[in-house]
Amino acid sequence: MFKSLAANPLKTKGRLYNEYDEDLFRTPFERDRDRIIHSNSFRKLKHKTQVFIETESDYFRTRLTHSLEVAQISRSLCRLFDLNEDLGETVALAHDLGHPPFGHNGEKSLNDVMMDFGKFNHNDQTLRLITFIEKRHPNFNGLNLSWESLEGIVKHNGILSNNIHFHLKSYNKSHDLNLSKQPHLESQIASISDDIAYNNHDIEDAIRAKLIHIDQLKEIDFYKVIISEINDKYKAINSNQLMYQMIRKSISKMIMDVYDNTKKIIYKSNLKKLNNIKDQQMFTVSMSEDMNKKCLTIKKFLYDNLYNHKSLLLKRSNSEKIIMKLFNYFINNSNKLPNDWKMNNKIEIERNVCDYISGMTDRYASRLYSSIYE
Repeated sequence: MFKSLAANPLKTKGRLYNEYDEDLFRTPFERDRDRIIHSNSFRKLKHKTQVFIETESDYFRTRLTHSLEVAQISRSLCRLFDLNEDLGETVALAHDLGHPPFGHNGEKSLNDVMMDFGKFNHNDQTLRLITFIEKRHPNFNGLNLSWESLEGIVKHNGILSNNIHFHLKSYNKSHDLNLSKQPHLESQIASISDDIAYNNHDIEDAIRAKLIHIDQLKEIDFYKVIISEINDKYKAINSNQLMYQMIRKSISKMIMDVYDNTKKIIYKSNLKKLNNIKDQQMFTVSMSEDMNKKCLTIKKFLYDNLYNHKSLLLKRSNSEKIIMKLFNYFINNSNKLPNDWKMNNKIEIERNVCDYISGMTDRYASRLYSSIYE
């Protein structure tokens, strides 16, 4: 429907390094997606916290399953708009690669200890992973993704001209990602797909963890209507099936709202070319004002009843202690770093240790901490 606004699947502004080999069977963005999937960083997301610490249960979402769910929603929206599905999927799959162990609490700890050494930000770390830390090629570091994929990953939360972090600041000098312009529609879609995914799936995980009950959701008008529709249609539905159907219908409603609202914006603003999208002050891909208010209500409910639940706060406090103690240990005992991390003599010891710890999974960090301190 909006093909003229899509990134051309056969064309790219190129890669930072010329690899001198062409792939006859895949477009540049298919290759980027595959490089993300086969990376060490993506594989580690299997054992990194989304909301619940890994030891809670095998059923709760991890950064890996969350990323896959975001990618599915992103592909669906890209297909609705006739955009580049592979590019939208690439950004979605990569968007959480830079998260350290223990989620946002791990990020807070690393940022605290790195305050005097360039700080730490998971989005910036994502770029650092895919352009520096991953080592797959004899001639350069990183995955050497296309310009469009890097731009979309870096700017999936919007323009960054006034908020440039440690690694992006130096990388952008050699590979200008046009930070003062809005990202392409595929990147914007990956961003809103992230919101749709965690708004709904965190509700499901909270119910599964028995931190909330599905009846509490009737306090939220959006879910109250959905639950009523399901109960009217299925008279003998059990509580688990009700939860699954509720989440399914909720995601569908949000996707269609994004589609309808974005379509109106594109027509109203007479956006016909990709450059028109990049010149907008705000994201073109967005929910309606009504749906956005509903999502804010859901987020507040999640903060009050899940994210700040006392049973999780205690475990998160312990995870922050693990990160800080591991950092201090390796700063003072750099000879204990694995051999492949001892070779990074060109970067400061603090950043080297930060890179090492941020790449750990929850369970590895916990086990390593126990082996040192217990």
